[in-house]
Amino acid sequence: MVRQGEGGPVAVTLGDVARHAGVSLATASRVLNGSTRTVTGDLAAKVKASAETLGYLPNAPAQALARATGATLGVLLHDVADPYFGAIARGVGDAAAKAGLLSLVISTDGDPERELHAIRMLHAQRVRAIVLAGSAYSDPETGRRIDQALAAYRAQGGAVAAITDHGPAYDTVLPANRQGAAKLTRALLALGHRRIAVITGPERMRVAEERLGGVLDTLAAAGLAVPERWLQRAEFSRDGGRAAIGRILDAGAADERPTAVLALSDICAAGVLAELRDRGIGVPDQVSVAGFDDIPLATDLAPALSTVRLPLLRMGEEAVRLALTGQGNGGVRRVELAAEPVLRASTGPCGAGGPTPRCANP
Repeated sequence: MVRQGEGGPVAVTLGDVARHAGVSLATASRVLNGSTRTVTGDLAAKVKASAETLGYLPNAPAQALARATGATLGVLLHDVADPYFGAIARGVGDAAAKAGLLSLVISTDGDPERELHAIRMLHAQRVRAIVLAGSAYSDPETGRRIDQALAAYRAQGGAVAAITDHGPAYDTVLPANRQGAAKLTRALLALGHRRIAVITGPERMRVAEERLGGVLDTLAAAGLAVPERWLQRAEFSRDGGRAAIGRILDAGAADERPTAVLALSDICAAGVLAELRDRGIGVPDQVSVAGFDDIPLATDLAPALSTVRLPLLRMGEEAVRLALTGQGNGGVRRVELAAEPVLRASTGPCGAGGPTPRCANP
């Protein structure tokens, strides 16, 4: 690995190997950096023997450039500290490791400019594939710019797969966001709830719009609507959930509260539970609460959170499989994964326990 120079040990270079083997630097690079341009067997063996004799270690970035791809897979998500994205990242990492790749997780905080920068950096690093695990953006101009950056990356051999719908150009893992939200809404209706508040994510997040659409369509089919004061947008975070339920509660008297709150993310629902607890409002005897995603934390909350179960680990694994196996039959592939409601202690029949709230539609 090192040779002795006048100033002490010096790392063995590719040039040293080339001189030792009596070949050009380009030939030595093609043999040792894994170029797609082949070198004849005898010459390749000679270069490898020289490298072993000198103790040369190949340079990983040089190998990546020579092959136009590296041994790394990039995954873009909003926040790895969010258990939803953390579980997906774990699925991506496990699948990447099985394929002999390292996974590089990048948190963008839902900022499209940061996402664009990350895509360009991953392109420059020649990563093998990129998994888009964050929510797609609903703004057409933002989507266009991201599509352009990804098109340039794919033009040089990179692969892309998405989790949730990022448009028709990408192999995609499609969790049933709209259908899952509709099923959970029907479950609340079956418990007698008609006064249902909804906390959803920012309009820029396509996944938030899909989930909200499932709720509103189901309520409309039942002849119900969500009053404006009970439909709140917030970041999908604990603080966002606390602030949103605070606005709902402060908008009317105690006898004007909703009987159920549907927060379209579990981490947001955790904030709802915390705020209700601080205000002395019992769950589910006074207000039922439900979330979405079934993150591991959901069963540890008090009370345990009713939610919609998504196969988060599998979502990450399937995205890696799509990215590494290329497009099937010359077209874009879509893998649809089911979402099912899971009712736990945070939801109960309307009016169960404590002072009976109004269960009719406001």
